[in-house]
Amino acid sequence: MTIIDTHTHFYDPSRPQGVPWPRSDDKLLYRTVLPADCKALAVGEGVTGTVVVEASSWLEDNQWILDLAAKDPFIVGLVGNIALGRAEFAGELARFASHPLFCGIRCGGRAIEQLNAQTLRDLELLAKHNLQLDVLIGADQWAGLLTIAQQLPELRIVINHIGSMPVTGESLDPAWLERYQQAAAHPNLNMKLSGFLENSVIRPAPISLDFYRPTFDALWAGFGMQRLIYGSNWPVCEIAGSYATCINLVKAYFGEKGEEATACYFWKNALRVYRYGRQ
Repeated sequence: MTIIDTHTHFYDPSRPQGVPWPRSDDKLLYRTVLPADCKALAVGEGVTGTVVVEASSWLEDNQWILDLAAKDPFIVGLVGNIALGRAEFAGELARFASHPLFCGIRCGGRAIEQLNAQTLRDLELLAKHNLQLDVLIGADQWAGLLTIAQQLPELRIVINHIGSMPVTGESLDPAWLERYQQAAAHPNLNMKLSGFLENSVIRPAPISLDFYRPTFDALWAGFGMQRLIYGSNWPVCEIAGSYATCINLVKAYFGEKGEEATACYFWKNALRVYRYGRQ
């Protein structure tokens, strides 16, 4: 079975210029993290490639990842980091848009919470390039997200890490259930069923599927087979559990849903949204 992990981060603090993230005082994450390190954990679990999500705010680090990809076909795509709402955005996007591995960009909650006309024009340009948008948001940014989805229905959008909802093992808070239902009503919104270990209110995160089932069931009910996407958030997931725990929980859950649901979650939906390798 093909498995594409649509959420990994690669970086190297030993570079002469260092890295803007993670911070040097982060004892877990501040280390060299390259494709070989990921493959050592992921390939044995059946992962065949990854879409990297650039966490660095430095524009040239987009090129740094693309250069890594030129040397290692395990990287099948890049969700870049190009700051929205600036006069330079159009030119910077044009620089990378033609690269076959450049899938789109990710933005954080601040850009969405402070949504303005310039940001919307930039996102419209992203859609015109047939690229996608990953969003890292919390509850406070949901209204802005829905505005973008409504005004730019042609823009493919992926909500990262279940929208940062706390995972308690219990039935969902009604406010969160409503947010998921509002998002699912927009066909261009997809959910990356990732980050559930890190969002667990218990540390280390439980390894039992039953703890996550209420969350998984709510997302399945809203987004269904066609709009849920796999991502590990490695190496960040290690703050709560192992790569194996992360992937084996979703393997077990989607295995219950059948072969087609499993294929959609692990690669078919990712191919449609990210068009990695310009598929």
